[in-house]
Amino acid sequence: MNERKPSKLWQSLQSWLLPGLGIKRWMLVTLAGITFLGVGLAILLLDFYRAEYTNETFLTILSYVSLRFLPRILRVLIFGGIGIGIVAYGIWGLNRALLRPFMKPGRNVLNQVAEYNRRARGPRMVAIGGGHGLATLLRGLKEHTRNLTAIVTVADDGGSSGRLRESLGILPPGDIRNCLAALSNDEAMLTQLFQYRFSGASDLDGHSFGNLFITALSDITGSFEEAVAESGRVLSVSGRVLPSTLHDVKLVADIQLPDTVNEIRVRGESAIPEAAGRVRRVWLEPNDAPAFPPALKAILNAELIVVGPGSLYTSLLPNLLVRDLLAAIHASRAIKIFVCNIATQTGETDSYSCHDHVRSLEEHIGEDLFDVVLCNQNHSTPLPRGTEWVRADQKTLTDSRSYCADLLDEEHPWRHDSAKLGQVLMDLFSERTGPLS
Repeated sequence: MNERKPSKLWQSLQSWLLPGLGIKRWMLVTLAGITFLGVGLAILLLDFYRAEYTNETFLTILSYVSLRFLPRILRVLIFGGIGIGIVAYGIWGLNRALLRPFMKPGRNVLNQVAEYNRRARGPRMVAIGGGHGLATLLRGLKEHTRNLTAIVTVADDGGSSGRLRESLGILPPGDIRNCLAALSNDEAMLTQLFQYRFSGASDLDGHSFGNLFITALSDITGSFEEAVAESGRVLSVSGRVLPSTLHDVKLVADIQLPDTVNEIRVRGESAIPEAAGRVRRVWLEPNDAPAFPPALKAILNAELIVVGPGSLYTSLLPNLLVRDLLAAIHASRAIKIFVCNIATQTGETDSYSCHDHVRSLEEHIGEDLFDVVLCNQNHSTPLPRGTEWVRADQKTLTDSRSYCADLLDEEHPWRHDSAKLGQVLMDLFSERTGPLS
């Protein structure tokens, strides 16, 4: 015998009563107000009903309309049920009318409200890095929390960002642009728009629209940090993007040349991978640039801090070399996770293992910073020529902080899969703090 399936109307009514939506409380408030209004109207009708001058025919009609021929409890249930149904239908219609301008096509209003509330209750997270690695991380984390802050390096001096930095004297907007696009609630269109590069015209050739957008806002608002904040509001991002420092810093490196003990000094983030040697040490000039205060506050309030993935020497260390920022990370009570790259980067980390990444970081910033070192264990897809897997070698596996998982993007095997990475980080967070309520 086939079971009867609940009607779509009943399923819709049930969905409005799901916990966590924040709707039932306002329905009850509305119902309470209507109840008081109904009591007042009932008192008025009762006085009218008992008045001596009231026509008997009208009283007879009123008696039938009020169902006086039925038991009182049944009348309460009938009129109460009708009233609740009308109130619920009215609230549903009002919400649809008010939310229609903000609804995404094909999305259910209840699903969107539930998803928004779930992510609003997510943990306070800080992601530190730069480049495409940080953008990938943010795409994964934004599905789990809206309490997300990206802290981005401002040492970039290549490409469009470098040209704007040199000609206009603003901080490089490139990595910040990538993060804003990644955190946008309408990433499919905004990524195309923000990542669009002009070509043909001599003045605009090579510039991205997003870089010019942030530069224009810097001029309009009068400050780079306000331009980034306004860009976030314009793009409706799920979280915040903050520069690690507002000072004009330059990345400098000592690099050992191949097959020799000689070292050369290279200035500029974009020049380091091109030096074709082994990076021995990197630092910032000036080396005492203060951190951006909101970035420090975000770190101290965080429940989870994630460093990486990204270029080891040109994306991650430029943030950690800001002394105030590093001190705040040490002082923070958050869980601190380092996400190791999946593949080596030519000119920076050739032949590096996971242990080499961690060792190089600790040589610059000191030991005992991270609680977990997250490594990829899926090496099933061929890599492009010139790159190698960053493997969890024996030294990595003997480190009690190490945790290996499948983080591979099958289509782009040199990158992390944002969904896998976000889920593993949430699992690690829940494992150490307990499940989220």
